[in-house]
Amino acid sequence: MHPPTNTSDTTEVRRALARCHALRDRLLHSLPPSKLSPPARLTLLRLVDAELRFLSRLSSSASSHPIPSPLPTNLGYLESIARVLLHPSVLAVSRVCKPLRPSSAHVDVAAILGRAPAWFLVSDRNPHHLPWFGPKGLHARVERVLCAARSAGALAPASVLFVFSRGLADEAASRMAGDFGAVEIDFFGGSDLFEELEEEWVGVRAKESKVFEIKIDSGCGDDGVVPLGVVKDGGELGSGDGVFGSLISKMSPPSRGEPVEVINFDTTALVAMVSGISNGGCERLLKAPEDEMRARFKSNYEFVIAQVMSELQNQILAELEIAVAGKKGIICESVHSEFKELVSMCGGANEKLRAAQLIKCLLVVPDNPSARVMGLPTTRKIALKNKIVFGTGDHWHSPTLTANMGFVRAISQTGLSLSTIEHRPRALTGD
Repeated sequence: MHPPTNTSDTTEVRRALARCHALRDRLLHSLPPSKLSPPARLTLLRLVDAELRFLSRLSSSASSHPIPSPLPTNLGYLESIARVLLHPSVLAVSRVCKPLRPSSAHVDVAAILGRAPAWFLVSDRNPHHLPWFGPKGLHARVERVLCAARSAGALAPASVLFVFSRGLADEAASRMAGDFGAVEIDFFGGSDLFEELEEEWVGVRAKESKVFEIKIDSGCGDDGVVPLGVVKDGGELGSGDGVFGSLISKMSPPSRGEPVEVINFDTTALVAMVSGISNGGCERLLKAPEDEMRARFKSNYEFVIAQVMSELQNQILAELEIAVAGKKGIICESVHSEFKELVSMCGGANEKLRAAQLIKCLLVVPDNPSARVMGLPTTRKIALKNKIVFGTGDHWHSPTLTANMGFVRAISQTGLSLSTIEHRPRALTGD
């Protein structure tokens, strides 16, 4: 005969299950696809699902087996990681709860924080059970992580953040600052992650958390804005009619000496902006005889028609306007040359006119890719040409607007976090 199960224990399991379901729902519905790489999302959901299975088994056997107290669950740890991921300044998450090769350092979150790469180490342990000294102590763990960060090559972060979701004892906090130069920051701003369940707040409360940041001298830089006045200005702000005119008018005019937020364009983004498909040509393309369209676009016919149908459902320039509003657009010299050649060969009269207007709005910067992007091996999927384009954006701490998601996925699989903004592809139509 097993002793009767304590009602408070079964209530605790029930509440843990509710928290776990709330966590899973939040991850599925509140994390934009662009924020988390597919492998990282899969890893996180697998961990949450494993926790759900464990808690469900515990709940179903509660009548015949005693429930351990306290519950041996990783739920608080997973909630803390979710809170980091949902932070608005955390972008381009490439790794969750996995070691980063070649360093083999276990990192809970590898991402872009603001404009610079960062690692997050998360702890949900009771602060009174976090020893400072010893092989498993906090001092040794911080030392190992910092050593890995400084020797991680292309994957090196600009900073490492230690998130103690249940707080940290005063002595340990003092040693973090004294031994490692860590600075306590108000990362969460006193917010809560989870909604109210059954009239009780559940999940981790930000007010208990302590977050310490340690800067890494990795050459990544840590600025969120760039003084673009150090390079020559582009031309005057372009003009145009309709949605295209509205789009380019939203971009900041060239600036000299003043820090501005920038956005880097690859060739796919420039083509999407000036394409006849994006600028009112869909109906005309659909009304044209199919044999004429097939002769015109040859093997790209299906590709073009798919883009036309996509445009009719959602106008891409309206989406791009949100992405570029208030930012200064930059392109590297390689993109400038490629775009001009492409428009010259394939663009129609109206597309050429829009291309000329667009170029006037942009700042052409030298090809100057960041060391961390160039440090990645060049492969079939990570071509040198793309490393130069995206790496130049990374050099300027700028996200790259692109439809080249094959390259973005390949970069993410290396563990390197790179700030990008995805858009749907559009082709030049010759109109």
